[in-house]
Amino acid sequence: MIRKILFGSLVAGAMLASSTAALAATEIQFWHAFTGRLGDLVAEQVETFNASQTDYKVVASHKGNYSETLNAGIAAFRAGEQPHILMVFEVGTATMMAAKGAVKPVYEIMKASESRFDPDAYIGSVKGYYTTTDGDMLSLPFNSSTPVLWVNRDALRAAGIGSDADLSTWQKVGVVLDQLKAAGHKCPLTTAWQSWIHLENFSAYHNQPFATRDNGFAGLDTELTFNGPVQVKHIQTLGNWAKEGKFIYAGRRNEGGANFRAGECALFTESSAGYAGIKAEAKFDFGVRPLPYWDGVEGAPQNTIIGGASLWIMNGHKPKEYEAVAAFMSFLSSTDIQAKWHQDTGYLPITIAAGNKTRADGFYNQNPGTDIAVIQMTAKQPTPISKGLRLGLFDQIRGIIDEEFEAVWAGDKDAQTALDSAVDRGNKLLRRFEQANR
Repeated sequence: MIRKILFGSLVAGAMLASSTAALAATEIQFWHAFTGRLGDLVAEQVETFNASQTDYKVVASHKGNYSETLNAGIAAFRAGEQPHILMVFEVGTATMMAAKGAVKPVYEIMKASESRFDPDAYIGSVKGYYTTTDGDMLSLPFNSSTPVLWVNRDALRAAGIGSDADLSTWQKVGVVLDQLKAAGHKCPLTTAWQSWIHLENFSAYHNQPFATRDNGFAGLDTELTFNGPVQVKHIQTLGNWAKEGKFIYAGRRNEGGANFRAGECALFTESSAGYAGIKAEAKFDFGVRPLPYWDGVEGAPQNTIIGGASLWIMNGHKPKEYEAVAAFMSFLSSTDIQAKWHQDTGYLPITIAAGNKTRADGFYNQNPGTDIAVIQMTAKQPTPISKGLRLGLFDQIRGIIDEEFEAVWAGDKDAQTALDSAVDRGNKLLRRFEQANR
């Protein structure tokens, strides 16, 4: 009798466990590169999605900076332990496209899940970066930004400069830097992401080719061409300003952001997504302006290009898990979620509807300048050489550019020599990438 009771209890327990397992939410892994305020906002998105339904659960994990997150994803795939969703910065796009068998295109996942998915709902300048020539979306735009000029208005006033001084051109910026230096300011200008802002975006904004073959969009057999006279002039000017103490170099990534947020620097070229941190930390009156351009360059200003990252879906998972991925992607693209993300972070609204909602909400009127990034990206139709970059091993090429820039800032090289060297060294990497992906 006792044996029957025990056996019955075991069977009932097993049935209960089986029922609970059947009802358990399908779990997916999302690896990202955000910390600080942006990390908090990603966590908020994930929590909101998980609380909105019971079928799926997203587990978000920070895996380091952009480069480290990409490398972690590659290593995990080789070990058969890849996440479902991997955040990859924009310069890793060509690398992910070439990773045959490692990824599943977004458009295929959305189609298979029968999710509502309209590629035309996304802003063209953002969508084009992550789609094939046929318009098929390979990865989902997530955090797309473009560079702007951040201004410490209090610092300008303290130097006897109007807080609304015209900073539209680099010529006019130079005049203001002279005034700041004369007033004893220790950090008139600093920057984040020097290659992205002062070479990649600079080239697009002045409609100057960065590389042949439409900056790599038209094929792998591309060569770097960013050592032209317009680019050389700009880098040499920054080098001269560095020598004169008017441009203060803080580091290759966003080290200069801490200096600006602390009120130490007057002008700061940085991502539009700097808004989240600046708004949270700055104890001074700040403003945002369009990225300056060189007056006299034909066609300038053209348009800036995006930075940030997109979400790639990794291969090797179960169909039910891809249903969860599709549901999360639809959630992230929804108008309310996108509008909130844009307003909280300064990243571009990746959908047209989210931008329209933000304007209708009165956000741009209440926060002057927060629409500058959108205008800068969309005021002109991109040309074949201003729509972006798609180059293999570009993270490593950026490292070369950073190294050569640092030689200019230190006064060890002139701009022409440094950019010629970066082109030569970068082209060797492009040839290696081309050989590996024929």
